Amino acid sequence: MFRAVALACLAACLAHAAVKLPTLLADHMVIQREQPVHMWGKAEPGEVVSASFRGETKAAAADALGQFSFYLSPGAAGGPFELTIRGANEIVLKDVLVGEVWVVAGQSNMEWPVRWASAPEAEIAAATHPRIRLFRAMHRVSEFALDDLYGNPWAPCGPESVAGFSAVGYHFGRFLQERLDVPIGLIQIAWGGTPIDSWTSYSAITADAALMPALAEWAKIMRNHPAALLRYHQECLRWEAAAAQAKAAHRPFTEPVPVKPVGPNGPWKPGAIFNAMVMPAAPYPIHGVIWYQGESNTSAERAPLYGRLFRTMIDDWRRVWNQGDFPFLYVQLAGFTAAPDSQWPELREAQRRALGAANTGMAVAVDLGERDSIHPKNKREVARRLSLLARAIVYGEQLVYSGPLFRRTTREDGGLRLWFDHTGGGLSAQGGTLRGFEVAGADRRWVPAAARIEGDTVVLSSPSVAAPLYVRYGWADFPDCNLYNVEGLPAAPFRSE
Repeated sequence: MFRAVALACLAACLAHAAVKLPTLLADHMVIQREQPVHMWGKAEPGEVVSASFRGETKAAAADALGQFSFYLSPGAAGGPFELTIRGANEIVLKDVLVGEVWVVAGQSNMEWPVRWASAPEAEIAAATHPRIRLFRAMHRVSEFALDDLYGNPWAPCGPESVAGFSAVGYHFGRFLQERLDVPIGLIQIAWGGTPIDSWTSYSAITADAALMPALAEWAKIMRNHPAALLRYHQECLRWEAAAAQAKAAHRPFTEPVPVKPVGPNGPWKPGAIFNAMVMPAAPYPIHGVIWYQGESNTSAERAPLYGRLFRTMIDDWRRVWNQGDFPFLYVQLAGFTAAPDSQWPELREAQRRALGAANTGMAVAVDLGERDSIHPKNKREVARRLSLLARAIVYGEQLVYSGPLFRRTTREDGGLRLWFDHTGGGLSAQGGTLRGFEVAGADRRWVPAAARIEGDTVVLSSPSVAAPLYVRYGWADFPDCNLYNVEGLPAAPFRSE
């Protein structure tokens, strides 16, 4: 009996001593080229852990908490390789590639999978790209920073692995891989219906007094939660009764299931997703992030804070990755017929102004929206525009990568002349006469403006405004606007105030 107990204790100790790697360090992973290769995980306190990769071996001892962290030397793109980790046990990671690693993040339009996007059958059938690797994180929230990113393990891109992966992320990776001819690793950390507050650390929000309304909004949600939960349960009972009646009468029943209100342990809590899905990914070296989010921040209460929160979040992510101002490329909201009290134009403007942050780029998607669907299906074109940003901003390719971006106005002859950056080969009005411009005078009363292209500028006038001072363009949830450059990239909606 004693011997059996002793053997069980020994087995437990050996199990504890075994080196354990985080989920991101696994077979089929892609390591970021030309950056130090980070090895981290858990082992017995004081245990020496080594890693051998591409002819080099380095080692470090686990600290008093049983955590180890060290780096191997950077290297060029290539593979497949094996990476061996030794401690009390040995782990051999197989089929490891070295190339470009990007994080694919945001809410539902980034999470939207290939199987729900345009032409899913054809896209999935043609998705055999063994040098593109996919990692899809699970939805998790936490009160504190987690040390492991739970999710589906790394997998080579193929019909089975791509079907449930981000359509924007997949197409972005495919465009890059075709252009760069190196392996591409994509880490998806996306969650539909989530506000930017939950993707930003609680400490970053509380460090800025101007962001206190975000915490006040969360406190309001929690204060109203008991009543909202009671209404939800009542709605569920009513829905179940109505469904039963329809079934008994052999009538179709299409009423949607009631939506459970946001709760204290849900993904709307400030910092909750940051702790569980961003922090665990941060030890993994990357080249950049693509981001598609904002729909959940378009309410009248949340939209005014978005610009400051967005800049805070970008700085926050760059802080925890500790790689300097890595590229952060994002999508401006597409057109959509939103709720009457939403502020989609204001949020788009906040996104445009975020271009003031270093090493950022914005893909305009206003023309890709669908009037009655918040999830437009043409994710391929969104990804193509993001890839143009990456090719120019990140990889130094000389090409037109953005549509016209408003720069300034000058007053002349009772009208306004608008100047733009990124005019490319020239400005163009797709579909005929320019549409979507409005002007206002000192009274700030907006009226439609007649617009015409002159060279790389747009000239505006209106008989209703003798001395226009301000201009806005595409200022609607689902705007009718048609300014492009001749390369076919749309101008971003804007306001000059």
